[in-house]
Amino acid sequence: MNWLRPVPPSVALAQRLNSIEHEITERRRLSINLAEAFEPFMALSAQATAPTHSITVLEGLDRINAALDLATAQCQNEMLTVQPSGHRPEARLIEGLERDRPLIERGVRIRTLYQHTARYSPERLAYVDHFANGKVEYRTIDELVERLIICDENVAFIPIRDDRQVALELRHPGLVSYLIKVFEFMWGRAVPLSAGAPYETDPDGITNIQHSIAKLLVEGHVDEAIARRLGMNVRTCRAHIAKLATALGSGSRAQLGFLIAQSGILDQDH
Repeated sequence: MNWLRPVPPSVALAQRLNSIEHEITERRRLSINLAEAFEPFMALSAQATAPTHSITVLEGLDRINAALDLATAQCQNEMLTVQPSGHRPEARLIEGLERDRPLIERGVRIRTLYQHTARYSPERLAYVDHFANGKVEYRTIDELVERLIICDENVAFIPIRDDRQVALELRHPGLVSYLIKVFEFMWGRAVPLSAGAPYETDPDGITNIQHSIAKLLVEGHVDEAIARRLGMNVRTCRAHIAKLATALGSGSRAQLGFLIAQSGILDQDH
């Protein structure tokens, strides 16, 4: 007959723990081997998804502003901005001042493109006056498509919704380089803000802005779309259309389009 003999609890516990500790040791050895095996692949994955090649969707003004604040804080050489005209709330102007002032103090160059209508905006002119002594250049052009911010050829920001609640942060070198070329194309055709009003009247009695309106009219755009693209309110746009009609002797909207095409004013270099 086999008899069971009691042993001290410490001995029984040690026997039970021994098998568990052995299993833990084997599991730990396995985890180390797996980590070493996957390490080369993890490094490749990290390189492929590095922030320098990323396209990030930013949702909400708080997140957009946080990303802009970080980019401007890291900017050391130059910032390029495209700012379509339109009324900017005082709070947004203050945000812009707070973001740009440290750049100027660090000696960062800033080049900004506005539409011609910004020359008649007291808010914009007051904003420009704050940085009159810095390395800042302002130019205006008749038509801009959308907002754009580029920092040091490293990162660009563009809106992807009309309400500007969603934006893209672009850190892909190819995309940023392309957007810089687009900016330089527009910059080369823009007028320095210090050069005075660009709405000079040609010998044909039509101003530069009216030439821009004529082009958009012939393309079939309605008054609201023309006003939005040229950065003016609809009433001002319609006033320019009326003056254009008077200069060409048009009695109706349909006739105006015909007279614009027939006059050859769109063939001129403005």
